[in-house]
Amino acid sequence: MSGYIEGVDREQSTLFPERLEDWIDENNPVRAVDAFVGVLDLAELGFDRTTVGRMGRPKYHPTILLKLYIYGYLNKVQSSRRLEREAGRNVEVMWLTGRLAPDHKTIADFRKDNGKAISKVCAQFVQLCRQLGLLTKASVAIDGSKFKAVNHRDNNFTDAKLKTRLAHLEASAARYLEDLNRMDRQDRKEVELTKVEHLQDRLARIRQEVERLEGIQRDLDASPDAQISLTDPDSRSMASRGKGTGTVGYNVQSVVDIENHLIVTHEVTNIGSDRAQLTAMAQAAKDVLVVDKIDVVADRGYFSSKEILASNAAGITATIPKISTSANHKKGLYVKADFQYDAEADVYHCPGGQKLTYRSSREENELVIRRYWFNRCPVCPLHALCTTGKERRVARWEHEHLLDDMQARLDENPEAMRERRSTVEHPFGTIKAWMGATHFQMKRLKNVSTEMALHVLAYNLTRVLNIVGMKALMRAIAT
Repeated sequence: MSGYIEGVDREQSTLFPERLEDWIDENNPVRAVDAFVGVLDLAELGFDRTTVGRMGRPKYHPTILLKLYIYGYLNKVQSSRRLEREAGRNVEVMWLTGRLAPDHKTIADFRKDNGKAISKVCAQFVQLCRQLGLLTKASVAIDGSKFKAVNHRDNNFTDAKLKTRLAHLEASAARYLEDLNRMDRQDRKEVELTKVEHLQDRLARIRQEVERLEGIQRDLDASPDAQISLTDPDSRSMASRGKGTGTVGYNVQSVVDIENHLIVTHEVTNIGSDRAQLTAMAQAAKDVLVVDKIDVVADRGYFSSKEILASNAAGITATIPKISTSANHKKGLYVKADFQYDAEADVYHCPGGQKLTYRSSREENELVIRRYWFNRCPVCPLHALCTTGKERRVARWEHEHLLDDMQARLDENPEAMRERRSTVEHPFGTIKAWMGATHFQMKRLKNVSTEMALHVLAYNLTRVLNIVGMKALMRAIAT
């Protein structure tokens, strides 16, 4: 093998450095993990076992287990069993934990029992980001993303899915019964006994499955949202963009800083829609950033007149593209955007130059809608391009000026949606890449929220190290 780089003979004695410290470079991220956890008041944050017990076997201090988990999520090692292995072979983990190697159950129980405290640690690091001057602008983007749960799609049931499965089973049972009846009419010599037993066995299994599904149907009828997941009861089936696809999991809401792409706050929900999330998430971001007003950009999934009104009252300036529900575009007819509203006169000007005046109001879906129209539409030369009815009516929400202002902001900044996409979708993509093509490790909403807090903490820590470097972060931690 001459001419190639050669390794060391396995039989040769080697003198390793006497200190673990010599193996850890000064810019190694584990130093930041060690320093950050070292300054936390774990008792105040609510961690269990922060005081020494008087009796029994000594316990691992939560500092050790918290460092181990942060290291794991930084390095794509989220499983408690894999963390147990790393503690016994990984020099970085040995340095971080002082060569302690907890068993996987101890590691797993720590994450399960300290969910709220771990979430507070994630929030503490966001405050450290503020201290570093990385969250100075009150401008954020909001988005939601679906994450898989420990629940296969076959173990999630809705009323429609149950009816489809029962219909298939009934069809199969009818087919097997027909085959058995046909065999009964034939000469016994022509019918193999094994075939009959095989069909009877299949029929019995179908009956058992029908009984199981009927029991699930009774539980489903009592479920408040008409959905049941057997493996992770809190997970829900959620639609995705692809036709005929969906995810059984959780909807993770994230608020990301526009300037440095740090996750300001997040929340895990099992509600598939983003429609009602705008105000709550933006208000949470306001509280974290300690500001009176905040600018928020989001996609069409957050468009809700009620939410936009509520967020405006809370000092939140939202920029969201409108949802167009009109079919007139496909028909080649004028749409509402072709009618110009005159706020001072409270009238609409149609493409034909006529005025549509206010006529009546009524409440629809808890919104007060005002209606405008013109009486002499049939004589207008543009009538065929405007409506197929006798007159064209235009509806206006009583607070629609908020939507007009929002559209004006989009017109002034057409790059807002592209900026939103590059801001808020990047953290989700990074975290999912760390997770791999898999699901959360734990079950139930509160435990999944703990996992997500660790993912967010690992993402923000990595991001800060990339932005300011190790020395600046260590100085901030020390002060």
